Amino acid sequence: MTFTTPIRIILVLLRLAMAWVFLYAASHQVFDSGFSVAGFLGHTTTFNRLFAPLTHPAIAPVISFLVGWGHLLIGLSLLLGLMTRAGALAGIVLMLLYWMAHLDFPYVDGPNNFLLDFHIVYALVLALLIAARAGRIVGLDSWAARQPQVQRVRLLAWAAG
Repeated sequence: MTFTTPIRIILVLLRLAMAWVFLYAASHQVFDSGFSVAGFLGHTTTFNRLFAPLTHPAIAPVISFLVGWGHLLIGLSLLLGLMTRAGALAGIVLMLLYWMAHLDFPYVDGPNNFLLDFHIVYALVLALLIAARAGRIVGLDSWAARQPQVQRVRLLAWAAG
């Protein structure tokens, strides 16, 4: 795809902004030994039957680890523009899960957000980054896509898009 310079700049800025969102979240989750998803997931409403079992003392530490390190890896992927499509896809899944966890149908996290909130907007921005192959713009995806090891594995070739 060929984009004008202003669009390329906006795509890079969106990629870096989303990287900041995930890296900042990770800084509180990976490096804070007291972080747990149990408190948050224990107060879900609309999808409580889905999320409540994840608060079990045997499961919550595993989910907390996955959330924190998932945020870190997604953020690094977006920051470096490396395997951006995979990082953005994982980010979309997380944003949709967070939206579901915050949903108190038809409101999201209070009466100010009717059906939509920033989680959906973030998911749409991440989808744009996938579609635009934003990791190839001032990122490492172009380099990664040329590597023989990446070209041989279909999933990696797609991720480096």
